[in-house]
Amino acid sequence: MTGSFSLRASDKAGVTRTRTAAKDLVTVSRGVRVPVHSGANRAAALRAYTDLDDTSVLASLSAAHVWGVPLPSGCGGDWRIHLARRRGSSFPRRSNVVGHLLSFLPDEVVEYDGVRVTSPARTWLDLASGLAVQDLVAAGDYLACSHGDGFPRPRAALCSTDELRDIISRHRGMRGIKTAREAIELVRVGADSAPETHMRLALIDAHLPEPVLNHVLIDQWGVPQLWPDAAYPQFGIALQYDGGHHAEEEQYQRDIERQDRTLALGWLEVRVGKRHLEGDRPAVVRKVREALQSRGWTRDGR
Repeated sequence: MTGSFSLRASDKAGVTRTRTAAKDLVTVSRGVRVPVHSGANRAAALRAYTDLDDTSVLASLSAAHVWGVPLPSGCGGDWRIHLARRRGSSFPRRSNVVGHLLSFLPDEVVEYDGVRVTSPARTWLDLASGLAVQDLVAAGDYLACSHGDGFPRPRAALCSTDELRDIISRHRGMRGIKTAREAIELVRVGADSAPETHMRLALIDAHLPEPVLNHVLIDQWGVPQLWPDAAYPQFGIALQYDGGHHAEEEQYQRDIERQDRTLALGWLEVRVGKRHLEGDRPAVVRKVREALQSRGWTRDGR
């Protein structure tokens, strides 16, 4: 056992209370144990909390951690356990637990990796009460992201944009519903990371054309060659967000090779780093505007 477990589960398994009181286990909450050197995270780390009874569900930030949703620094480091029960039940109260009483429709609670957790779409909607619009868009982009088999790393969506729209329509009076309605109009399929989302939103806010996601650069024989983070096919411009790992020598050399291949295909690559997304007037706007203008774009859209 590497993750958390409840005494309820260990009792059912026939484990003695003497064993569960041993020094190699830590009591993190009433009736919950974790091995001292456990390296478990996400669902495995939180499994015990939904095994305490038959009604508890991981929700809000805890559900977001289970699904791997990118969160802003302010709440991404909040590892308190957000535990929900249905309205009419007793309120969850225990150490390090934030309790919620919520109304769930039947398909809004699922079992994933051994835990009861709110569905990806319902998790997204619950986050709307605490996230800014751009962070909720990044969360929605992550959940809806998919890449086909023609991509180097195919990826299936955790939920669709239609499911996000449907969850909004089901809960018209929930807290955060206005934020959710604004965010869903900006959610797109194809962004692999929150910085890629923030890059796209910065360009939209600056009234530049919205780049296309999931675009593939092909050679003269129709063979796929490159998969940029975003693109302006009309102008032959590829946008590439380079995270911290791109400073590593091996990755740096691959980036140079990618840039050369982009140019060989007749495209212009615009490389964007973390610092280009910072501030009220992010530098990415200038970089992309200049690239677009160099390829014939004008403010009137021609």
